[in-house]
Amino acid sequence: MRIVFMGTPDFAVPTLSEIVGRGHEVVAVYSRAPAPAGRRGLDLVPSPVHRVAERFGLPVLTPRSLRTPEAAEVFRSHEAEVAVVVAYGMILPPEILAAPALGCLNLHGSLLPRWRGAAPIQRAIMSGDAETGICVMQMEAGLDTGPVGLVERMPIGPDMTAGELHDRMSVLGADLMGRALAALGRGGLGFTPQPEAGVTSAAKIGKDEARIDWSRPAAEVHDRIRGLSPFPGAWFPLGPDGARVKVLRSTRAAGSGAPGTVLDDALAIACGDGAVRLVELQKAGGKPMPAATFLNGTALPPGTVL
Repeated sequence: MRIVFMGTPDFAVPTLSEIVGRGHEVVAVYSRAPAPAGRRGLDLVPSPVHRVAERFGLPVLTPRSLRTPEAAEVFRSHEAEVAVVVAYGMILPPEILAAPALGCLNLHGSLLPRWRGAAPIQRAIMSGDAETGICVMQMEAGLDTGPVGLVERMPIGPDMTAGELHDRMSVLGADLMGRALAALGRGGLGFTPQPEAGVTSAAKIGKDEARIDWSRPAAEVHDRIRGLSPFPGAWFPLGPDGARVKVLRSTRAAGSGAPGTVLDDALAIACGDGAVRLVELQKAGGKPMPAATFLNGTALPPGTVL
């Protein structure tokens, strides 16, 4: 099939590789424009999808906007049968959605209609969901409202982080999209409208959500830690200067006490109800380290209040 692929981050790379590996003709790859990097932001770094597409020898376009007549004309000139969209990062206007003969397929990381929006993986874990999944959806003007063609369900382990779920889902999603395109090419991919009940919004993670509130129940604190790991990372201030310490892994622990109190020598921390044990931490500018290593350089005896 003639395909336009639209994606930007690491999450989208396995799907692009799967499509190329299955022998489809990728006539163009759209990705977000290279972003400033380095200490002074003077170097422009192409996205992960951009870099992989160039290694495959595929033409890459990085328009700043798709909402111009010129952008629509360029898109139509590809004469694609279908567009595949995976975490592209830009809203597709009606002219773009209507251009491919077989429409635009989106790979979305949730069991729609639950967690429509920008951060479905993080929101599922932060809310304590025991199960999630990935969908191939026919795109339309609404945000993640289109009918669903294929779904793959997957469990969320009690200590699984957003990073771990992201990596598993990206591989599973690549296979799912490959199967969807094969069915679409045979004329056998049906779509089911999303139910009106059960809609939830996976809003972008706000900066104010990352600070740990020890007064919340332990289950909620634990889910927030793992849902924000590795990025942006749930954190707490430490020391007189309030330096941020990120918590990348935790688990539920026995014990109770005033919220934020260190309960033992292995970093069990009291919450509003119950306790969590901090398993992996990261100081500002440092590397992730196990709790035992962290404690070798930072004294946090029992009774300390974070």
